[in-house]
Amino acid sequence: MEVLKVINNSFVSAYDTEGKEVVIMGKGIGFGTKPGKKIDEKIIEKIFRIEDSKEGTKFQELLRNLPMEHMRLTSDIIDYAKTKYGKHLNESIYIALTDHINFAIERYHKGMKFVNPLLMEVKQFYKSEYLIGDYAVQLIKKETGILFDESEAASIALHIVNAEYNTKMGEAMKITTMIQEILDKVKECFQFRLDEESLHYSRFVSHVKFLCQRIMKKELLNCMDEKIVEMVKENYPEEYDCSKKIGSFIHDKYDYEVTNEELMYLAIHIKRMRDASLEH
Repeated sequence: MEVLKVINNSFVSAYDTEGKEVVIMGKGIGFGTKPGKKIDEKIIEKIFRIEDSKEGTKFQELLRNLPMEHMRLTSDIIDYAKTKYGKHLNESIYIALTDHINFAIERYHKGMKFVNPLLMEVKQFYKSEYLIGDYAVQLIKKETGILFDESEAASIALHIVNAEYNTKMGEAMKITTMIQEILDKVKECFQFRLDEESLHYSRFVSHVKFLCQRIMKKELLNCMDEKIVEMVKENYPEEYDCSKKIGSFIHDKYDYEVTNEELMYLAIHIKRMRDASLEH
């Protein structure tokens, strides 16, 4: 490959074998070179492929004044998320997470402490993502000597969540809050303890998580025969009444309308979890 553009001493861009622009990382790879010169393959450390041209431009702008060590950290964290947990992440994660880690390190050196208000919710609802965040914190300590606390692990976890579900940070935080609010409403309706280690709880949280994402994206399910909805109302009246209360709460607080079909599915999941709690 030949150099297309020198970004800085540690990064250059080039065309791959398919004629697509890629960013290449390597110690000193951009030093003393220029467009058209052959790239020494022995010093190539990582090749980044950003398909979206606008995202690619942002990525290169971010790299210009970025220490290679910070990009290496991000790359290792993303590779870990993909290989250890099989995460399929939007390519924007390379920009968002690199920028976040770089800024977090800057804040640390300035003595600015950050507390994530959603720490407990992230640990509860996004367990694998939080474990990735914890891995990231340990990796940053190993490579830089900086020890971040759980709040930073949760913040990194939310960036993983964003890249998984194609949401923005504000949306991810709102969804996380909404999940907890829905669980609180279920507790209010039936006054039973939710077993957070049970399979039924895990299934319920997973359903609520995707429901909240559909609410935020305004992609709610709304194509089922109303007769089926009526059947659920008749068979599970208490659970459906609870789901209606949740729908009213979401409408009043967030100004989102929850469809009858979504309320029906929510009632079914509440029923399953409620039945499981009565068995113990």
